[in-house]
Amino acid sequence: MMGHSHALTGALVWLAAAPALAALPQAIGQDTAVTADVSFALYGVLTPAELIAGMLICAGAAMLPDLDHPNATIAHTFGPATWVLSKIVHFVSGGHRHATHSLLFAILAGVGAHWLAWNSTAGRDIVVILMIGLAIRSVGIGVPGKKITSAVVNVVITGALFWTFLAHDVTYAWLGFAIAIGSFVHVAGDCLTEHGCPVLWPWQARWVLPYKIGFKTGKTFEERFLGPVLAVVVLGLLYLRLTPVTG
Repeated sequence: MMGHSHALTGALVWLAAAPALAALPQAIGQDTAVTADVSFALYGVLTPAELIAGMLICAGAAMLPDLDHPNATIAHTFGPATWVLSKIVHFVSGGHRHATHSLLFAILAGVGAHWLAWNSTAGRDIVVILMIGLAIRSVGIGVPGKKITSAVVNVVITGALFWTFLAHDVTYAWLGFAIAIGSFVHVAGDCLTEHGCPVLWPWQARWVLPYKIGFKTGKTFEERFLGPVLAVVVLGLLYLRLTPVTG
C-alpha cells in the first residue's frame, strides 16, 4: 500500500476504536509517582485533543514499518535525520518488508513506546514528534520536488501541533497502544498487496491474499478508489467523535 493509504487506515482504526479506548480507566498524572504495576496499565482517550493526537500518532505509526525503505518518501520526512534513521533500520531489519513488517515488531514498538510514555519524557516526546511528522508527510504535505523545503514545512507544522497538544495537557498514557495499532495496521494492509508480509517473522513465509490476488500498490484501485474512500471515512468518523452527544 502507498503511504497515504497506510496513514489513513491507521487514523480510521484509531477513530473506530475511540469509544472502547475512552471506556478505559483515567490515567494518573505522569508527573506524579506511580507504582510499577500502574505504570504498565493502559489508559483511555479522554479529551478531543487526545483523540486528535492519537489519530495523528496512529497514522504516523502506520508508516513506521516503512522506515526500512531508504528510498521511500517517508524516509525524508525530516530530511537527512530520518534518511539516516531509515538506512539504519533497513540494515538492522534485513531490508524492506522483513522484520519491521511483522506482528513481533508491532508488539515491541508498542511496548517500547508505552515504557517511554511512563519513564522518559524526552524519549516520549521524540516518538510523538516523529509520529506526527510521519503522518503529515504521508498525506503529501510539502513542496513537490523539494526534499529539504518539504522537511522544513513538516518541522514547522509538526512543532505547531506538538505544542498545541502540550497546551491542552495531552499526557500520552495511551501512546504504546497507538503505536502498536498503527504498526499492525500497516502490516495488515501490506498483506492485502501482491507481495504480502512475513507476519510471523522471523519465520520468513509471507502472508498474502489467497491465490496471490492482492491488489497492486499505487495502481488505479488504490489511487482512484481506496484512497478517496478512506479519506472520506476518516473525516466522517472524526466529525462523529468530536460532535457532542445531546439529548
